This record gives sequence, structure tokens and C-alpha cells, in this order.
Amino acid sequence: MFAVIRTGGKQYRVAAEDVIKVDKVKGSPGEIVQFGEVLVVGGDSVSLGQPTVAGASVAAEVLEQGRGPKIIAFKKRRRKNSRRKRGHRQEFTLIRVTEILTDGAKPTKTAKPKPEPKPVAAAPAAAEDAEHAETKAPKRKAAAKTQAKAAKKPFKTPAKKAAKPKSGGKGKKK
Repeated sequence: MFAVIRTGGKQYRVAAEDVIKVDKVKGSPGEIVQFGEVLVVGGDSVSLGQPTVAGASVAAEVLEQGRGPKIIAFKKRRRKNSRRKRGHRQEFTLIRVTEILTDGAKPTKTAKPKPEPKPVAAAPAAAEDAEHAETKAPKRKAAAKTQAKAAKKPFKTPAKKAAKPKSGGKGKKK
């Protein structure tokens, strides 16, 4: 079974387990997103939408949110000393199609649960040791910097040039 969906002003032919790169859609990695604009649903029997197929949708899992390569837009007007250089990186979403739904069905697969943060209060002794290690490290760095400065040659002031008497050779005539 396949479907043709429209998202981001473009049309994509998708089937189950396809991985495609589409223009950015909202959703963090692991979430399930639904595309409601289904233009064609095919398989044993093909159903065309006018403009979309009623009750059909495509469910997909967000794999990654990213940005494409940098594209440079350079414009120059010759003999005018005018030029402009702009860079652009298009944002995209990498998705995996999980299923093609018809007749208003809901997706069966759900988003993966987010991992819970590890409890900090479970190991207070380890946290105190980490704090002491963090406070000791900057002192060592500061001590190393002062030793490095002391090892350098002492600072010399440049000698002043002796004042030269003004001669009438160069300059204005009186």
C-alpha cells in the first residue's frame, strides 16, 4: 500500500517503513506526527482525492530535526562596487512512515516515552565530592598561570630617545 502526501508545498510518494526528508514539521525525535493531506491512496484499489482523500492520513515517527548544507547567495553588480553575500541553511525533518490510515483510523503506534532524568538526591556524597573537585581545579589553573608569568623575562621599559636640537636644514624658512 502506498500514499501520496503533501507537506511543505511538496508531494511525496510514501509506503510503510519509508524514511524521507521533508521540510521542517513540529515534533521532537521519537514523537509521532500525522499528515492529513493525503492526495492518493493506492494498493489493490486506488482512490484519488478531490483534492484530498476523506478520512485518510499518514502516521510517521520523527527521527531527527536538522539543517541542510549551507547555500551561498552571492550577488554582484559590476562596475558599481556593490556586492552581497548571504548564506542559508534549510531546516528539515527526517521521518519514518509507520502506517497509512484510512477511514479516520487513529495511529496504533505511540511516541516513545522520554527517558526520565536520573535522581540527583540518591547519591549526595558523590555530589559533594564532585563539588570539591570542581573548586580545586580552578585554583590549580590559577596557580599555574601565575607561575608561568613569573617564569617569563622581566618587563623592560623602552629607553627614551635623546632630544635632538632643531636645525634649520629641513622645514620652513623664516
